[in-house]
Amino acid sequence: QVQLAESGGGLVQAGGSLTLSCAASGRPFSRYTMGWIRQAPGKEREFVAAVSWFGSRTDYTDSVKGRFTISRDNAKNTVYLQMNSLNPEDTAVYFCAATTKTVPPTSTLQYDYWGQGTQVTVSS
Repeated sequence: QVQLAESGGGLVQAGGSLTLSCAASGRPFSRYTMGWIRQAPGKEREFVAAVSWFGSRTDYTDSVKGRFTISRDNAKNTVYLQMNSLNPEDTAVYFCAATTKTVPPTSTLQYDYWGQGTQVTVSS
């Protein structure tokens, strides 16, 4: 198993930036594909981004392409989500998630382990 803990959320004005971090512990971190999933109030969880075991492959939902960047540092057991040009529609709880699947899944149902989430609020 792997345990995940997110940090870096907060309140930011539209157009601003935030970087989320997710620290992992447990099984070797490099054996997990990592993803970021968000859930806005009253909405279902939505896939945001994912990165493969060694970072060679990334995937993004269309609404964040060109604005968000997912990366990982296996030596630090940490995955990051750099978020730029934020807008109020990005307001949500952001979850870090892990799966042993080698191809980054875009379905939230395919992630096996989840963190507690961190709140991101973008004001207009």
